[in-house]
Amino acid sequence: MKVKIRKYEQLLIALLALMAIINYILQRLALAPIYTTGFRQYNNAHPTLHFNYAANLLWPRIGVVLLLMSVYFWINLFAISKFRQTKHKSFFTYLLTLLQILPLSYILAIGVNVATYYAHPAWNNYGEFSLFALFGYNETPLTDLWAGFDSALILLSVYGTYAGIREYVVYRIESSGSKSDYTILITNQIAISLFVFLLLPVVVSYFYIINDDAIYSAYFVSISSIIFVYFSNTYWLFPRFTNTPGISFQFIWRLTISTFFYSILFIFFLNRTGLSPKVLLINWIIQLVVVTPITWILYQQRKDKIRALRGAKIALSKSTADLQFLRSQINPHFLFNVLNTIYATALVDGSKRTANAIQMLGDMMRFMLDDNHLDFIPLSNEISYLQNYIALQKLRIQDSDEIDISEKITVDNCTHKIIPMLLIPFVENAFKHGIDINQKSWISIVLTCDHKGIWFNVRNSLHQADANDPEKKHSGIGLQNVKERLALFYKDRHQLTCETTEKEFIVDLIIALETNQS
Repeated sequence: MKVKIRKYEQLLIALLALMAIINYILQRLALAPIYTTGFRQYNNAHPTLHFNYAANLLWPRIGVVLLLMSVYFWINLFAISKFRQTKHKSFFTYLLTLLQILPLSYILAIGVNVATYYAHPAWNNYGEFSLFALFGYNETPLTDLWAGFDSALILLSVYGTYAGIREYVVYRIESSGSKSDYTILITNQIAISLFVFLLLPVVVSYFYIINDDAIYSAYFVSISSIIFVYFSNTYWLFPRFTNTPGISFQFIWRLTISTFFYSILFIFFLNRTGLSPKVLLINWIIQLVVVTPITWILYQQRKDKIRALRGAKIALSKSTADLQFLRSQINPHFLFNVLNTIYATALVDGSKRTANAIQMLGDMMRFMLDDNHLDFIPLSNEISYLQNYIALQKLRIQDSDEIDISEKITVDNCTHKIIPMLLIPFVENAFKHGIDINQKSWISIVLTCDHKGIWFNVRNSLHQADANDPEKKHSGIGLQNVKERLALFYKDRHQLTCETTEKEFIVDLIIALETNQS
């Protein structure tokens, strides 16, 4: 499941722009003859001023709407989209994204100024020029090129702040640390509710179905409260007390406080519309007596699915805790093996190769500190750790003619991300069980990546464990750890095959990954 708030918002903006344009065209088609006559008389009285409805009102208004919509979609479909697709975000990535507001503000300001110039609202006082008052009236838009830039910049900065908050919230919901079908379900339902909530009064207003401002104010006060009460009761209050026998005091207390808060949340409407404070009291009673029973009925119809999703969320939290425990096992295990490798290298060759080994160990420790606690890391980081580990092992066994270590890693233009420490256990297991300096031994490591996913194959010879080998005295975390982590993050998207023959152990792992896996 994906959070769809961006799609709903873009659809809302497109529909609003379309309805505005349709409304302008319908106004022109429904223009009464008396106004047409008035235009002629006005033009005859002022021969130097010629008012044309299409040139001075219709096309400038449509132009402003299209310009606003174009700026909006540029921000969302280009600037923000390109920012999200950037894998390695630096300071300049953020800076370049933010700086796009400057040229967009300039284009928006001068575009509205040009439309306003052609509309001539100061000359043709037709009463339909509010759209042109966004950034003031500029009578010389081609010479005064900066008029309205400050207002446009403020407008886009406010929207940019909102868009940044929206993107952060979506990222937090969709990131693996907090991702759950339950959370996404609630978010999408809230988004579609807001979509309908905002679109309905606009449709009614645009086509002059209702012209009473008091009705719109009552709509925003009451419907907003209903939306809050519905989601609060359905996903918070009812699930918490559904198994409690009878009606508890805590349930009544929380219901009373929450509905009261949602009812007075929009108290600022009173000062602007002249609504009586009694409206808030009536609204509160309606939330308690009418809305709450209806939400209870709706909840009863969907409670099995809601409770199942809540249970999945709790299970995911438990799985996350279990994963942290598994990682606490991984880190000391690998550190122990690497230190043993450096110790063996120092015994054989003194300080020369030991210095290189310590450098590689430092890189591996940096990986553990910086990357190992992330949910996902670039595949290239995992490969660097993998290559350092293999190089350390080769230092210990490079003087033996009986050991053959081959690796083939083909990951050109691979931008996938994977969970950290996913591939290392297979390689560590291969060195642990596949190397005997006194016998013919081999390890083959193949890693291939394309836009569909990764394929990882490890083959190693089999030998009886040597009791004198310090690395083989201690058991590792084993393949069970890897299987559990694969089940957590790649359920139904991976295939792991482990095969043991008479002389060889084979691991074959295929993971299907999305291009923007994160």
